[in-house]
Amino acid sequence: MLKFLSASLLLALPTFSYASTHSDFTQQPLGYTVLALFILSYLCVIFEEKTHIKKSLPVTLAAGLIWVVIAYNWTGEPQLVEEAVKHYLLEYGELLLFLLVAMTYVNALTERGIFDALRVWLIGRGFNYRALFWLTGGCAFFLSPVLDNLTTALILCAVLMAVGKDNPKFISLGAINIVVAANAGGAFSPFGDITTLMVWQKGLVEFWTFFNLFLPSLVNFVVPALCMSFAISTDTPPASHEPSPLKRGAWTVLMLFIATIVLAVSFHSFLHLPPFLGMMTGLALLKFYGYYLQQTHVKKSSDESHYGSLGDIQAFDSFKFVAQAEWDTLLFFFGVIMCVGGLGFVGYLELASHLLYHDLGATTANVSIGLLSAVVDNIPVMVAVLQMNPEMSTGQWLLVTLTAGVGGSLLSVGSAAGVAMMGQAKGYYTFFSHLKWTWAVALGYVLSIVCHFMVNRALF
Repeated sequence: MLKFLSASLLLALPTFSYASTHSDFTQQPLGYTVLALFILSYLCVIFEEKTHIKKSLPVTLAAGLIWVVIAYNWTGEPQLVEEAVKHYLLEYGELLLFLLVAMTYVNALTERGIFDALRVWLIGRGFNYRALFWLTGGCAFFLSPVLDNLTTALILCAVLMAVGKDNPKFISLGAINIVVAANAGGAFSPFGDITTLMVWQKGLVEFWTFFNLFLPSLVNFVVPALCMSFAISTDTPPASHEPSPLKRGAWTVLMLFIATIVLAVSFHSFLHLPPFLGMMTGLALLKFYGYYLQQTHVKKSSDESHYGSLGDIQAFDSFKFVAQAEWDTLLFFFGVIMCVGGLGFVGYLELASHLLYHDLGATTANVSIGLLSAVVDNIPVMVAVLQMNPEMSTGQWLLVTLTAGVGGSLLSVGSAAGVAMMGQAKGYYTFFSHLKWTWAVALGYVLSIVCHFMVNRALF
């Protein structure tokens, strides 16, 4: 039955015949088919909220079909297709291992109560709504460079929902502020966004060079926040004194996470080894510490544990946190990298690179890519740019990193943080509530680019 289905699929695919030396199929049936498969898969991703189909499913299926079409109709040397697939797989493998460790640590920190402690601290200090607006935005801006914009948005959304349950307008504006701040904060750190991580792992920008984007990113956050803050009430919400005891080992896990980031940077900067190797070494440290926590665990019947006590309801299980990683997101990256790789193999990326970077120029192209990322997720956009690999100065690579990272803030569907926020704050934060303030976000977008050209002109 499997052979019959495979044969039927291959017979159903259109057959193309080209000379092995031909490398541009963009105006031929093979190219059209590959492009159509990618567009169809991405339409499914765009309408995920309507169809409830996980975003990884259509792109992973499209990735397989695209390379089946290419391999079946390739008349050149077959090893070229195999080598191309292995090349993109290596790119994905490095990204997968890096993100898997980061997600595991975030899950462990969440389970140990670090983020709950932050939430309770903010709620219990008696700040008014406007102060909470700035505090949650500031936390998003400074947490995102370490955690990533998606995780940051989810954590701070819980704060918004807790303190603003009687103030829907505060939740709506606070959600926009957190999305903008999380995306802006992620743009100046190699760990803050998938786009910056990919640029760093490619070796196109050095680790510390990313921090030249701090001021432009700060402008991108502060300008729309300032515009929105005047619409926030200065009333004070009811204070809450909810207890949130940290579980045993919480601070040690946080220190290990910081040490793991240091290892990743050191492996890359001093030993010239891929950053994922440092992250995996840090994961081993977490697992050894988890072993210690398991061996010294004393089960308690209630959750009245406090930091320093040996008692927890459940023993620390580091493998559980690996299983809880965002596998839908990780598989989505696989599909995107393989799909875009297929587009590059048939010539579309070379064509796009010529149209954007040769005809329009690097600056116009990079600013346009930021606008495109508001409609299409910034991950496939940046994957495409990296596979085009245009010759650009460090300043231009920083520009496209900035625009791809913060351009998604223009619309609620333009970034993972925005999409996640719509799910968490359903009914309060919507596409149209964000659209109402797009003018302010766009002002921050333009001024952040101007700021980049002013403060980093030596890098161009």
